[in-house]
Amino acid sequence: MKNLHVQIDMHSGFCFGVVYAIEMAEDILDESGHLYCLGDIVHNDEEVNRLKRKGLKIIDHEVLKDLRDENVLIRAHGEPPTTYELAIKNNLTLIDASCPVVLKLQHRIKNSFDKGDSIYIYGKHAHAEVIGLLGQTNNEAVVFQDISELDLETLPKNITLYSQTTKSTDKFYEINGILKDNGITVNTNDTICRQVSNRDKELRDFATKFDKIVFVSGTKSSNGKVLFNVCKDTNPNTYFVSNSDQIESDWFTENDQVGICGATSTPMWLMEQVKERILTF
Repeated sequence: MKNLHVQIDMHSGFCFGVVYAIEMAEDILDESGHLYCLGDIVHNDEEVNRLKRKGLKIIDHEVLKDLRDENVLIRAHGEPPTTYELAIKNNLTLIDASCPVVLKLQHRIKNSFDKGDSIYIYGKHAHAEVIGLLGQTNNEAVVFQDISELDLETLPKNITLYSQTTKSTDKFYEINGILKDNGITVNTNDTICRQVSNRDKELRDFATKFDKIVFVSGTKSSNGKVLFNVCKDTNPNTYFVSNSDQIESDWFTENDQVGICGATSTPMWLMEQVKERILTF
């Protein structure tokens, strides 16, 4: 035994939007034994598989087109208006677990679009949340992942800027500054969820306190990739795992202080499993 000292970061794990969606899903599954969900309820395969065993059925928009007279969960990422229109047409009951922060952002973008603003969204192309945001503008808003995607010389001289809720605050304001430095008037809307963005600082503080860090996240999680790199930059002895089977004994040496943390899509039970596994070494 290596006499390892292991601690879980209690700031890690599900954000409130994901907690809300999973609680809604579990309530319905306990009652009826089955529920359709449009897309992965969370970007974590272990949690998705746990809910599938309870009767959750993950579907995509193609399957949704042919589905009728069923209950369908809208996950925290939100959906564009076309999804709600299809639900009415197909007599589907939508269990709407859209994150309140995302819903508020959708409404703000819709109001800007109705006013005729030139809308730019800092976000990940084809991300579920961004697709929902674009839908508020009839897909007319411009989405960009990096400032290099924009031709600053031909950009409108007056734009309205929004952000996907899970993007980096520092990067958002850096982009905002570059736009203004290039003579563009920017109506800036900081729509980043602070429960997510504040984790950068919390994780940097956490990662400095341990010899080794084990970061737990699904491979599909954008937030997980960002936060893993935050930990890795702070503490080079940071390891990425999606489940407890991926942990290797030779990562650790005698009396190591080991910190366990994760993404906003990482369930606490999974981090507990990782802790138990590490304590067997």
